Amino acid sequence: MKLLDKYIIKSYMITFTTVFVILFFIFILQGIWLFISDLAGKDLDLWTIIKFLSFYAPTIVPLVLPLSILLAGIMTFGSFAENYEFAAMKSSGISLQRAMKMLTITIGILSLVAFFFANNVIPDAQYKFINLRKTIIQQKPAMAITEGQFNTIGNSNIKVDKKSGDNGEFLEGITMHIKNINYGFGANTIIKAKKGLLNGEDATNSLQLELYDGYYYEDIQPTKFEERNKLPFAKSSFKKYILNIDLGQLNQAEMDQGDITSEKMLTVPELSYTLDSLQKNYDKDVVSFADNLTLRNDNLFQKKPVESLLAAPKKESNTKDILSLFSKNERIQLIAMAKNNITSTDFSIQNSKLDLDNKSKTINSHWLAIHEKFVIAYSCLLMFFIGAPLGAIIRKGGLGLPIVFAMLVFISFYFINTFGRKLAQEATISPFFGAWMSSLFMTPLALFLTYRATNDIGIMINFDWLTVPFQKIVKKITQSDNN
Repeated sequence: MKLLDKYIIKSYMITFTTVFVILFFIFILQGIWLFISDLAGKDLDLWTIIKFLSFYAPTIVPLVLPLSILLAGIMTFGSFAENYEFAAMKSSGISLQRAMKMLTITIGILSLVAFFFANNVIPDAQYKFINLRKTIIQQKPAMAITEGQFNTIGNSNIKVDKKSGDNGEFLEGITMHIKNINYGFGANTIIKAKKGLLNGEDATNSLQLELYDGYYYEDIQPTKFEERNKLPFAKSSFKKYILNIDLGQLNQAEMDQGDITSEKMLTVPELSYTLDSLQKNYDKDVVSFADNLTLRNDNLFQKKPVESLLAAPKKESNTKDILSLFSKNERIQLIAMAKNNITSTDFSIQNSKLDLDNKSKTINSHWLAIHEKFVIAYSCLLMFFIGAPLGAIIRKGGLGLPIVFAMLVFISFYFINTFGRKLAQEATISPFFGAWMSSLFMTPLALFLTYRATNDIGIMINFDWLTVPFQKIVKKITQSDNN
């Protein structure tokens, strides 16, 4: 390796390391702020807090690493241009491509490391983070519930006015909203209690919540569709009521790019295996639903009441109005029967559609998890080929202008990435396009900046080819008016 390559790599890596460490600790502090309610005042020992933050720290690397590469590229190459080091290289016959050659290889190796990190280290860290949080909650049950706000646990929302006791296990002013997943909408059960007690056991994966002196309200779902508009409900009171809460369904605070879900804890081979099972199960459910719907309609006219109505029309006619073949009472029966069948079929379709949509979202989330591991690696190269040429063009080092450009580029990248992921999760677009949307939008920018930097053109764009024709037209119109 030549002396110039060593100098460029050394200058870049020193800047990159400094920026990475600073940004990493900034995001760690943000994580501490997110989980301050879980850590503060819980009598946790220092080693547990260190493990808690250590398992959380890897999840912010995919956010910090591309930003550090981008900012380091702008600062390093901006400094080279500002101090006329690039001018000295060019006068010696060394082009920008040659100056970036070995550094590009270094960034490529860093991208491979980023992929390995995203595929192996982050899933393991998140798995340990979940288990550690479960252990803490089992030892300190009140951590599952924050005082004065609703906390989502599984299919329940819990709010308490006050907590007391050594571990905060004694609760006062409890309100619970429990959603019945079979209905698919609304809070179907509401529980209010004056006092409560949280119990956790190390040997189990659940919390036990004992409620005292309260009321229980439950929406009733009638079997007949017509009765649902009456909104029936049941109400009862209790002296003691016991609920078991599954810790495996804890809704945790949002971290880096979203909620921690099971697919975030899997490697690429594990995700591929899981996806195969999920897809087979989804296809099986689609076929089963279609068969059941067909069988339901085939059996519709095999019922005796329908056979008795359709067995022998009283008159023959070529009319297209089938109902005219029957008496008034028979028409009423047929219409009522058809209406009930349509309502029942529509209800079955809506429930099945909701179930299939949820399974489709799960499949899309697994595909996104696979693509995102590759996107992290590619984003490192992408940010380098945006940052380095941009620094050479703006010719400014330091922390002023480079930070402005870096934040504009990275915020755009992150916004497009988040937007694409949301669309892919809702099956609006394919998971591939959703995961790679930000990269596809930013790659032309990287190529454009690299081209202009290597050809020493600058960032200004000449639009004369677009404006000159209009200027000529305006000039001709003006001359004709004067004549």
